Amino acid sequence: MIRLITCHVPITIVTKPMHWVWKNTGVRFAELIPEKMRIPAGALLTIAVIIVGSMASEESQDNTRVNRVISLFGLAVFIFGFWATSRKRSAINWHTVIVGMLVQFIVALFVLRTGVGFDIFNFISELARLLLGFANDGVTFLTDKTVPEKGWFFTGVIPAIIFFVSFVQLLYYWGLIQWFIGKFAVFFFWSMRVSGAEAVVASASPFIGQGESAMLIKPFVAHLTMAELHQVMCSGFATIAGSVLVAYIGMGLNPQALISSCVMSIPASLALSKLRYPETEESLTAGRVVIPDDDEHKAANALHAFANGAWLGLKIAGMIVCTLLCIIALLNLVDGLLTWWGRYINLDGEYDLTLELILGYLFYPVAFLLGVSREGKDLLLVGRLIGVKVITNEFVAFTYLQSNDDPKSEYHSLSPRSRLIATYALCGFGNIGSLGTQIGVLSQISPGRSGDVSRLALSALISGVFSTLSSASIAGLVVTDQERFSSGS
Repeated sequence: MIRLITCHVPITIVTKPMHWVWKNTGVRFAELIPEKMRIPAGALLTIAVIIVGSMASEESQDNTRVNRVISLFGLAVFIFGFWATSRKRSAINWHTVIVGMLVQFIVALFVLRTGVGFDIFNFISELARLLLGFANDGVTFLTDKTVPEKGWFFTGVIPAIIFFVSFVQLLYYWGLIQWFIGKFAVFFFWSMRVSGAEAVVASASPFIGQGESAMLIKPFVAHLTMAELHQVMCSGFATIAGSVLVAYIGMGLNPQALISSCVMSIPASLALSKLRYPETEESLTAGRVVIPDDDEHKAANALHAFANGAWLGLKIAGMIVCTLLCIIALLNLVDGLLTWWGRYINLDGEYDLTLELILGYLFYPVAFLLGVSREGKDLLLVGRLIGVKVITNEFVAFTYLQSNDDPKSEYHSLSPRSRLIATYALCGFGNIGSLGTQIGVLSQISPGRSGDVSRLALSALISGVFSTLSSASIAGLVVTDQERFSSGS
């Protein structure tokens, strides 16, 4: 409706009063503070907002203030670690880091604490569920009405991915996707003082995916600075694409948590990437936001765009099916070999030696810093999920998490708090497989930058993973009604 209205009513009717209010309140207040004190003052304000916003609410279940303090401590450890390992600490733009963390926290506060925020994201998730329902109509036509009710991944999730990708391509042809991404990009460009290319890619990644978002700035990739290239990859690793988002909703994961995680990871990826790899060069897109037209691949009409989307959706779905089949089979092969070796050297105990067990202990400290419940085996189980997500992909990790519906599954014992934090922690493309995807896509777009891409890839992957984990820490800080957000109902 906003888009239809703004086709006929100038947006300046809304933006001009907003700019006037901001200039006469925020800008004038900032001018009263000495320039050297503005960054420290902003940092203190952000810290105060996070502490008060986290601790003010009453305790509930295992969401005690002690657990919130651990989540807050974990967030501080992540930020300190990135500062300590920064490529050039003296060049860090603290404005970007401070505003990024503040925006991330405010989004979480809005979604997880307010009724209005919950209702808005619940409305969006209901629309996503309805969209999945239309894909089932197509499955019913091709098979029969009992097939969608079987709950199979192949018939319940894959058709939804194909339909959604095709639908997105149609919206892209009409220009709605570009318009929406442009509005997001302008906000982050203005508030966080990043370049236009970085703002566009960061805003597009949750909607169209890591490879496709880079295609939006294809003419500029060859001229990106090293910091911008690092940020472009980090944004892809920090969040998931809309095509797989609907798949996870179809699997029964909580849609509000998934959608809010995608939005929260945008400012987080900008903040942590600039903390890890600060800008030291002159950007070509500094001071402007541009989304170039892709005339080379432009569809002839809406029907052509929809058909192209169906074919693209089929390729994406096929890649997901083949990847899952091979990765799960490989994991079980590795587990079989490790178990055999463990029994051979008499490693007998409650658990057999498996890759999951090793990853669980390896990421045990990370799960603790996120504020996962310390009751039972939650720390070990969530640590396993994070490890599986990084080593394989989030699809496999979410499949394990959803096995909590089976009373025989170990994940059935996860507390609502641990389950919610795990959902946020897994909601990103930060894994070894995506590393190859990012290198391949960017090297194909600009072969001359392939060496730079390879040099930055591992650092960007780590930054993207911890951007997602920071969203999980903040979710552990602010959530109160854990039962409502820990299921997909």
